[in-house]
This record gives sequence, structure tokens and C-alpha cells, in this order.
Amino acid sequence: MLKFKIALIFFLPLFAFSQNEKWPAEKLKQDLTIFKEIREKANSGLYKYRTKQQIDSIYSWAFSQINTPKSLIEFYKIVLQITDFEGSLHNDTTLPEDFEKKYSSGNVFFPFPVKLINDQLVVNFQNSKIPLGSQIYSINGIETSKLLSTVYKYYTTDGYNITGKSIGIGSSFAKYFEMEYGPQKRFTVEYSLPNQTKRLKKTVSAVSNEIRKENFKKRHSLPIDSIQYNRAKDKYSFKVISNNTALLSVHTFVIGRNAKHKEHLAYKKYLDSCFNYLSKNNQIKNLIVDVRNNGGGTDPNDIVTFSYLAEKPFRENASAYVNFQKIPFAEYLVYEETEPQKKQEEKKDFEDELKEEFPKSENGKYIQDEKFNPLLQAEKNSFKGQIYLLISPRIASAGSLFASLVAGNTKGIVIGEETMGGYFGHNGHTPIEYELPNTKIKTQFSIVNLEQDVPKKPNQIFGRGIIPDYEVKQTFEDFMKNRDTQLEYTLKLIEE
Repeated sequence: MLKFKIALIFFLPLFAFSQNEKWPAEKLKQDLTIFKEIREKANSGLYKYRTKQQIDSIYSWAFSQINTPKSLIEFYKIVLQITDFEGSLHNDTTLPEDFEKKYSSGNVFFPFPVKLINDQLVVNFQNSKIPLGSQIYSINGIETSKLLSTVYKYYTTDGYNITGKSIGIGSSFAKYFEMEYGPQKRFTVEYSLPNQTKRLKKTVSAVSNEIRKENFKKRHSLPIDSIQYNRAKDKYSFKVISNNTALLSVHTFVIGRNAKHKEHLAYKKYLDSCFNYLSKNNQIKNLIVDVRNNGGGTDPNDIVTFSYLAEKPFRENASAYVNFQKIPFAEYLVYEETEPQKKQEEKKDFEDELKEEFPKSENGKYIQDEKFNPLLQAEKNSFKGQIYLLISPRIASAGSLFASLVAGNTKGIVIGEETMGGYFGHNGHTPIEYELPNTKIKTQFSIVNLEQDVPKKPNQIFGRGIIPDYEVKQTFEDFMKNRDTQLEYTLKLIEE
């Protein structure tokens, strides 16, 4: 599958407006018009989950919000609302780097990491001010339910999924709060102590971004969820955990750039040795496959992994297409290269690859050539026993494609929480980035609209992530003791 990323590596020009200065409405409308036209021409997933009427409606709302001058932050939040509304976890819209650094400088951040436990916002940090595990009801007078709904737009997910936004809340709550409600010097927190209902209040001082990051590294839940937010040191592992059960954990599919990369080849060799062992050991009837921390990666790691679980021939996807072969609005592209000649070469290489993989036009769509989506065979030593797939809201992109294939095309039992990546499909594989001419806001999205090779199932809903057969969430007690609720549940299910 084509892998190409246009990324910004040069420095942005000095920002023309101060943090609080208002931008003229006409400049903002120019940028919003370009933003809309780019997505209509280039984004094949624009109408994947929303009708044209719904998309037109949100743009009508957006234009109505900029009839008067707005600050850059105010305009950014409007554009971000549209980005999130489209429903793709590969969507990303960002402020100019120099502006964000200035805006977020100083002691302006909420000091404590938090975590959503059964829809309750709890303190995820051992400290002397507000005890670990305390439930937060409001911050600076803003009720938690309202607070969460306003910051959801900062972390995009596929379709109508909400569970995946908990990952963003857990990692970047303080940043989202500062962006949404402005820099704060202090925070008045209404809370209750663990396992109590009496509401208390305490005011705590804001901290710097550096301290915010250090506190996050020291959060209470680090032993359980650390891999969710950091690239795994041990990307994959295999172990026999009882006389009849083995555990395969794959924390990421960022395992080499392509099928020829030495890191991918080492992974393939490792998988082969694991499944050779399983095929020769008839006592091991159960295989737990843990991909709860897998946020995606590169081909063909996801497909190779599934080939050891597949029961029959399969494809990576049922269909795939893009909207263009010639890049629209190329004048606003963000390039890797800086020299004009090299930019043109980069653009040509990208378009040539698109023409090779998506050569045929049908009803305004360029369809993927079959040679890029061949029929694949299950490995000879593929596992023949019972599969238990552990999933979570962290699973996205290639991680969710793999999990969808297991959930849809095997007899595997799926345990955990709904993924942020879609079951039926997503927009992925090929990211492209643009920069708006006035505000210098950057927007990135993936251009390949693909339908995954999975069947319809009663418990799988269009526009949602992979729905588990057994929904198992971490309990508050398990959070406090850092116990792995889903794994323990699975082991008990196997015993029974």
C-alpha cells in the first residue's frame, strides 16, 4: 500500500498578529473557504459518515461565527469543530508552532494527570493537594460533563466514536483545558474523596508545561497504560502463561517501514517461530492476542500478523479509492523539500504513485488496482485453537484494521472496550497536509477511503469502533490497585 507523507520541516515565518489581536473577518473567511474547498476536492472521507447537507450545515454555522473579527484561537476552535465532525482519527488541524509555544508559555496548566474511569473524571496522580482517585465534579465552576463535551473536538476518532476520546483526555487534559478556556493562574476544583460522596473544594496553582509533562510521566496508572502514550520499547512479546494458554502482545505496528525492512523481517521471523511452537504444542488450546495499546503503524505488519490467525484466504480491504490523481490546491501544500525544483519533483513522485495504485476512474473516484490488494493466504502454521482478542479505545488505524479482521473473520472472542478505529473501514494509508495562507493553520488528513474486508455482524454498528463480545472496563478498585481487569477477566473465562 502506498505510504507517503508530506510534512512540515522548515521554520514558519514570524506571526503577524499577537495572541489576543483580532483577525479581520474577510481574512478568516478566505481561509475557511480554502479549507472547505480543499476538503471537498481532496478528502475522500468527507461524506463517509456525514451527508452533504450535514457538512454544508456545519460550514454555514462556521461562516456565521466569523462575521466579526476573531482571535486566532477562536477561529482555530471553529475549524477544529469541523475537523472532528467529519469523523476520521487521521484528521489533525494544528496552530502555527510559534504561536502555540507563546500561547502556552508560563504557569498556565492544570497540574494533575486525570483519567476517565466509568465516565467519571478522577485524579491520576499521587499528591498532597487532592488525593489520588478523587472524583472531579467541576473545575473553575465548569461542570465535568460540560467540560468533557467541549474538549472532545481536540482528539479525533473514527465515525461517531466517543470512547477513543478518553485517550486524549488521559494524556492531554491540561492542554485541552488551557486551549478551550484560556491560560489560568489557579484552579478551583470541586471533588470528593475516593469512595465518598461529600463534595469538597480546593484551589491549586497552575504549573508550566514542563511540570505538566513530568507529572504525566509519574502518573499512578503508568504500570498499566504507559504503552498507550509512548512508543513501546518492547513492541511485541509472546509467552506461555499456563499449560493451555499463551499470550501474544503486539503494542504497535510501527515495525519497519515496509515488507523489506529488516525490522519487519525480524518481526515476521519472530511470529513464525511463535506459531511453529503453538502448532507443535497440542496442549495450548487458547491464544490471547492483546492489541489494546496498538495505535497503528505501517503495512504489512498488520496483515502479516492476521495471516497467523486467519481461517481462510482474505484481503486487506474490500475496496479503496482516492478523489484525485493530480493534487488539488498544490499551492497550499506542506512539503518535505524547501527548494522549488525539489518541491516539484516531490509533487510529481507523489502523483505518479497515485496514478500507479489508483489508475481507474469510476464516478469521480480513482479505484485501487487489484495488484495492491491481492488475495492473501493464511499461514500454514496459523493457530487452530480459540482466540481471545483484547481491545481498548486506544486501538486505531492499522491496529483497528487488524482487530476488525480478527473480530469479523475468525471465531475469536473479543473482550474489552470499543475501539476508536472503525470496524467497517476508515480513511488512512496516505496523509497529506495543507497550510492556510492567512492564519498559517495546518490541516492534515488521509486520502484513501477504504472498506475493510469484514462481514456485517449484529453487534457491529456503522460509524462505530469494534464492539466487543464482552464489554469489560477497568473498575475503580482495579484502577487504584493497578490491576489488569480485562486480562484477569479473560483468564477466568478460559478457566470456566
